[in-house]
Amino acid sequence: MLQRLEEIRESGLAKIAAASDVDTLQDVRRELTGKKGELTEVLKSLGKLEPDMRKPVGMKANEIKEFFQEKIKEREAEIVSTQSVLDEPIDLTLPGKMPTAGALHPITQMCYDLNDAFLSLGFEIFNEDDISSEKYAFDNLNFPADHPARQSMDTYWLEGTEDKSGAERLCLRPHLTGGSVRYLLKYGAPARFVYPGRVYRNENTDARHERAFFQYEALIVDKNITFSSGKVMIETILEKVFGRKINTRMREGFFPFTEPGYEIDMECLVCGGKGCRVCNQNGWIEVMPGGVINPNVLKSAGLDPDEWTGFYTNIGLDRLVMMRYGVDDVRLFHSADLRFLKQFK
Repeated sequence: MLQRLEEIRESGLAKIAAASDVDTLQDVRRELTGKKGELTEVLKSLGKLEPDMRKPVGMKANEIKEFFQEKIKEREAEIVSTQSVLDEPIDLTLPGKMPTAGALHPITQMCYDLNDAFLSLGFEIFNEDDISSEKYAFDNLNFPADHPARQSMDTYWLEGTEDKSGAERLCLRPHLTGGSVRYLLKYGAPARFVYPGRVYRNENTDARHERAFFQYEALIVDKNITFSSGKVMIETILEKVFGRKINTRMREGFFPFTEPGYEIDMECLVCGGKGCRVCNQNGWIEVMPGGVINPNVLKSAGLDPDEWTGFYTNIGLDRLVMMRYGVDDVRLFHSADLRFLKQFK
């Protein structure tokens, strides 16, 4: 019987090694160690053996059974590690495919370029949430109570806060300027910082306007800040971003948070100043409002307007990207159309 067990061991080891897949290996497992397997039959017949043979035969059978279980486990691991999940074998002689590489969105790239430019001038970068309030979006910025920008036709107010006011009446921020008061209340003056981000306006879309778009605002607050300092800052930033001097002009404009305020235009780079649909055929495009910070805004920030002054500039980030690449429709940047965006890798 011991000789028979040794034969079962050798033949079983060969069957385990020959199994080429998990299903076949399971059949071998049942054949060798299952209820109807050869070893089980040997163990059932121990009572028919001579008394002095029962113990060595039983020990040998159990030893071989454990040996089979270990070898089956090892073989299963080998099969799984080499088994392909493909229906067909891989042809290793075929040329490989280059992995698809991503790239920054052109608006994100412009934002980073502006960050670098302002950091080189000693500015800090400040961020705030997309949800603002009536207090920070309007009250602190000297907007009159009846100003049209407060209406739902222009600002997205959050449902459930319509009957509230001030800090409790919430909205998607219609501009970044409210962040200036948040910063000054927290850090005080003097201050020199930028705060980029997305803003939201309830308006019709066209080649120059979107309902959700990006702005990039900068503010200097110090003693005896002159208007010419702000103008030099704007020209310096545009030259850094575009790599050459950019023609600009400043027109008088009204903004509740500035006094005086200006519309700052740059020569349209889509048409080279000749006139196109982007610049409304006049060769210039408004890219940023700006001006001297209103004394009432300084008071909202806890600063004395007789001691401190400042200069705002709010860059229309999307429009600046349009100028950089000569794109004539701002909506393309927000379309998620990869055919368009792949041009900017």
